[in-house]
Amino acid sequence: MICTSIPAALAGIPEGATLMVGGFGLVGIPENLILGLCESGVRNLTIISNNCGVDDWGLGLLLKNHQIKKMVASYVGENKEFERQYLSGELDVELVPQGTLAERIRAGGAGIPAFYTPAGVGTPIADGRETRVFGGKEYLLELGLKADFALVKAWRGDGLGNLQYHRTAQNFNPMMAAAGKTTIAEVEVLAAIGDLEPEQVHTPSIYVQRIICCEHHEKRVERRTVRKGGAA
Repeated sequence: MICTSIPAALAGIPEGATLMVGGFGLVGIPENLILGLCESGVRNLTIISNNCGVDDWGLGLLLKNHQIKKMVASYVGENKEFERQYLSGELDVELVPQGTLAERIRAGGAGIPAFYTPAGVGTPIADGRETRVFGGKEYLLELGLKADFALVKAWRGDGLGNLQYHRTAQNFNPMMAAAGKTTIAEVEVLAAIGDLEPEQVHTPSIYVQRIICCEHHEKRVERRTVRKGGAA
């Protein structure tokens, strides 16, 4: 379904919902959908995402509004408010190795309930959890992840919901699109049906329930690193 407004695209997301949100750092995040969630005021959300944005952009805005109850992520180092809420006990956090997080999401979208991985064996991540030995090596059981809603960002999409991502903005978006019960796609370009060649489609329309075309905001940089000036 093509949506004509952000509220229409986000309709039906209840208090306490579990959401997957695409992106890596600030690349490929569904920024307009995140802003819409901020304005909606929906609270007690469980967010599954690689990270939690920065203090003043991306998922960091939801965090600042105290709309996130639990965060499932692999990296949280760019957000001081995240640190404050976690240390004060306001935020529940599940840290997952990045490769394991990606595979748990992929497995959820593929209908695979669980899998074994060597990542995390012998660390606090494995404490009290099931392990098995295969070929003389110990593996940790991990569960696939699904979400009530998946919010993803694509470069182009058509009216059927076929999506094409741009370069590294592909990151977590395709696997999350498959793992959401309802997938909402934010696109920069809404193409006519038939304009996307089959080999250009990264996410087939069967995974996408809603699509909305939005203006892209300015590109943000998580951490700016420059060299000090000096004599040549």
